[in-house]
Amino acid sequence: MVGSPPPLDRILRFEDGSYFRFPALRWSVSNFRQLMPTVNVSRGIGAPLRLGQALREDIDALRFLPIGSDRLMSWQESLLANYTDGIIVLHRGKTVYERYFGVLKPDGQHGAMSVTKTFVGTLAAMMVAEGTLQPERMVADYVPELKRSAFGNATVRQLMDMTTGIRFSEDYADPKAEVWMHAAAGNPLPKPKDYAGPRSYYEFLQTVGAEGVHGEAFHYRTANTDALGWVLARVSGRSVAQLLSERIWRRLGAEQDAYMSVDSTGTPFAGGGLNMGLRDLAKFGEMMRLDGRFNGQQIVPRAAVADIRRGADPRRFAQAGYQLLAGWSYRSMWWVTHNGHGAFMARGVHGQALYIDPAAEMVIARFAIHPEAANAANDPTTLPAFDALARFLMRDGKARSAR
Repeated sequence: MVGSPPPLDRILRFEDGSYFRFPALRWSVSNFRQLMPTVNVSRGIGAPLRLGQALREDIDALRFLPIGSDRLMSWQESLLANYTDGIIVLHRGKTVYERYFGVLKPDGQHGAMSVTKTFVGTLAAMMVAEGTLQPERMVADYVPELKRSAFGNATVRQLMDMTTGIRFSEDYADPKAEVWMHAAAGNPLPKPKDYAGPRSYYEFLQTVGAEGVHGEAFHYRTANTDALGWVLARVSGRSVAQLLSERIWRRLGAEQDAYMSVDSTGTPFAGGGLNMGLRDLAKFGEMMRLDGRFNGQQIVPRAAVADIRRGADPRRFAQAGYQLLAGWSYRSMWWVTHNGHGAFMARGVHGQALYIDPAAEMVIARFAIHPEAANAANDPTTLPAFDALARFLMRDGKARSAR
């Protein structure tokens, strides 16, 4: 997309799907606002909070063993293996490592994909802690329009933890999967003349059918987050984008506005439409590491953070079959490791990640565009790399304290 105009074979468009094909996607994710309608998530007009720096030169050489491999890999090699666009590491609140690749720059914004879900889940957890949202009430109590859908007799908590029994395939390789019907409904462009399906996210949610029993097992399904976003909008009288701005972004000391993609009715895509700067994602992670307190104020109630960190039932999570995430759980749209460090994270397709290790006092924020959407493609490298860095920083910290 360089030139005035770019050569014909280099032009990307939303309308024909060319923007979402690899490797073109590496450009698109840092330029979504040029391709589709969006709504702003304002940081307000206050001064941004500047992160302190204690940059280190010894992290790139850190070595670890990827899952399923017999060859050690360096931290620096892992960034290339996972098609990293940008990564920042905070230790005890200071930036110790920051790198950018591809077209992403420190002042740029990148698609967070399903990390968006974690922000929506956190907003819900805040409202539960404050008593304005009752997690055991039925979804239809808040959004009567969903009464006839499979969501209607699910509880808000089942939405938040994705234990609903709904028919929604997240298989991107299947062109008939519901995830593509959902995308078609949310597409803001004019529909083809023969299109007879739903024309917005809210219309689509009303068509979702039942499959299984609510509360029995974890199933990762984007439609849950869009339904939760509708609940939050109905309870608060604010869109998800407005809530995120008022409740988190303006209070976080963000450096940049964020933005969200929207459907033809202006409804933000709660399941994956958030775009933001990398440093601001890291600040959000640091705030959660500090029990919700950041920038001189309690942003997320401590009770909400504690509930997220405790996680949910790993037995329900295990039924989803994530072999590389054995022993994990999912709570309020956070992925909880239940490891010895109490680590928890946000995850998005193609390698978006926010990893918080309380024991190591470490936060890692990463944007990436791996050619394969599913994180099972990068987890064998990502998860041991993050854990190795946490252990390295802990050992180094103890060594320095002993001097």
